[in-house]
Amino acid sequence: MIDFLKHRKIYFSFSAILIVASIVCLVIFGLKPGIDFTGGSILEVEYKEARPSIADIKTQLEELDLGPVQIQPTGERGLILKLKDIPEDTHQQILQKIQGEEKRFESIGPVIGRELKQKTKILIILSLLLIISYIAFAFRRVSRPCRSWQYGLVSLLALFHDILIPLGVFAVLGKFYGVEISIPLIIGLLTVLGYSINNTVVVFDRIRENLIRGTGDSFEETVNQSLNQTLTRSINTSLTTLFALFAIFFLGGETLRYFSLALIMGILAGTYSSIFLTSPVLVTYLKWRRRI
Repeated sequence: MIDFLKHRKIYFSFSAILIVASIVCLVIFGLKPGIDFTGGSILEVEYKEARPSIADIKTQLEELDLGPVQIQPTGERGLILKLKDIPEDTHQQILQKIQGEEKRFESIGPVIGRELKQKTKILIILSLLLIISYIAFAFRRVSRPCRSWQYGLVSLLALFHDILIPLGVFAVLGKFYGVEISIPLIIGLLTVLGYSINNTVVVFDRIRENLIRGTGDSFEETVNQSLNQTLTRSINTSLTTLFALFAIFFLGGETLRYFSLALIMGILAGTYSSIFLTSPVLVTYLKWRRRI
């Protein structure tokens, strides 16, 4: 049987380094909001033959007075243009200039962008509150040695861990590669919340069952046995999901690439935290409380 709790200080140090690094990146670089939140237009085109260079495209668009335009190659013959909110006649003029086949066009006004930003914040806060409430309710009959709200508090710590790490990576990607935070990316991060809490609940639920059965001579031993019993399930579930996500990342095209990347990082962080962070934190907290 693996002793998961023996090296918990190493786990805590590793997670602390990742969290601090992510916070530093978020403070220094910040997140780059996409047009979903700032308002603007996005146009995706594809060429039947070799696509023109980005410099040629910018030259063709100069006389339209579009302001800053981000041009991103996609695939072998495609381009994605991100620019300010434009009317339909300007949209058609752009298509005539660049002479590509339109694959997608989306336009979001600044008012809608601000509304989406506000609703996204509310959605994230509401999701966290509901998750913590669920944990506290599910473990309401567990009062020894840790109370139900303590399981919820540790779960919240794990959720911040699992979300902060992908956000830190996207802050770096936004600074150096122009990757923007979009609605699909937010959906991916919310999915990570659900996936992460699912792994954590599986471990906590096994701890609860073993506590009721009286398995183990101490809380630490009970936790360690529970982690060993759920290890295979946690790894297999995460691996099968990751296989599909890696396929989406490499084959799903530009639109789904960063959505799948957010899920990949979140699931890796969530699997790690459910095994090496949440339960060891409970054990460490209990030992600290008994010493004071």
